Amino acid sequence: MAAATAAAGHGQQIVMGAPNLVRGGSQSGNVAASELLGLGLLTILSSDYVPSSPLQSVFQLNADSTLPLTAGAKLVSANPARAVGLGDRETIAPGLRADLVRVQPHDLPADGARPNGHRIPVVRAVYRRGERVA
Repeated sequence: MAAATAAAGHGQQIVMGAPNLVRGGSQSGNVAASELLGLGLLTILSSDYVPSSPLQSVFQLNADSTLPLTAGAKLVSANPARAVGLGDRETIAPGLRADLVRVQPHDLPADGARPNGHRIPVVRAVYRRGERVA
């Protein structure tokens, strides 16, 4: 927590692994991504060790009523693109790269870990530079 607060105070981006958010906390006992997000410190979610976790985290944040889909999507798309200088991928607009994923959510019932249920994204189409590739 101290490191994240100090980094944010110096204008740095705070990056955490999306699996931390999907599983409900750190597997090693470190600070939870949800805690930093709640404090407004978390700016980027990365794939870390589970490549599907950024997309899953966006939908779970929405299912948990933590963030709207648009705000969650910025954590895994616009914010990381901006951080590494990929300005052609920050927004969906004419003339920009337009790499997109069309997703349909699949809702699973609530359990002890997720009282609002689990929301699993199912990829239905992938577009690269505006052209469907899958």
